[in-house]
Amino acid sequence: MQLTRILQIKGIIELKSGLHIGGGDSEMRIGGIDNTVIKDPVSGLPYIPGSSLKGKMRSLLEWRFGLVDPIITGGKPFSFQHLKDIDTPQARDLLKLFGGAPGSNTDAIANKIGPTRLAFWDCLLNEKWKKEDLGEHTSATEAKTENSIDRIKGVAANGAIRQTERVVAGAQFDFRLSLKVHDDEDLLNIVLDGLKLLEHDSLGGSGSRGYGKIRFLDLKMDDEPLQARLDQIQPFASMVGVA
Repeated sequence: MQLTRILQIKGIIELKSGLHIGGGDSEMRIGGIDNTVIKDPVSGLPYIPGSSLKGKMRSLLEWRFGLVDPIITGGKPFSFQHLKDIDTPQARDLLKLFGGAPGSNTDAIANKIGPTRLAFWDCLLNEKWKKEDLGEHTSATEAKTENSIDRIKGVAANGAIRQTERVVAGAQFDFRLSLKVHDDEDLLNIVLDGLKLLEHDSLGGSGSRGYGKIRFLDLKMDDEPLQARLDQIQPFASMVGVA
């Protein structure tokens, strides 16, 4: 196995709706926001962790490839030991891209599949967006008030009002990932499928309530345009008409 290339895929992530990726704030503030977003400790500005992108993209591709099985995987990420039950080209490609946890008697297959190909970078706020849209404001977030409704009385249930911090819609982040290529293999199509699935779904928490809708802009690979190729992807086109 020989490393033949390392492709750099870059672009912009634009938020189409407010984004909440929790910051793990353990401090309780009287009258403050209940759920804060993760922020850069130096600038105090929000960012998108590479781990959040990787985890959601992997999960969506596992569902897309039929690799989520409550008996075989038990809700855990698909890994090398699961190949004995589900061994498909898509399953192997997924493990090439994202890696897998080691397990008993998996050394041989892990060595054959090789090292993890994808590396995700943390996404910081785009400098141009900060200058032109954020301006002199010190924050790129908002406090979203939510509550639970008492079904009988039709009013907010007692103690159910909470505030969640979100990065504002329209915010733009610099996106980057690295794709290692071994023996001239071609895994780019799966990577692009994963990015398109992210656009169709959501990132971060509370996606079912409209949070975290995103789109990719100005996507390039080694400075060559890639956006048109992403825009043309229809990840479920082959399933039209399938019962």
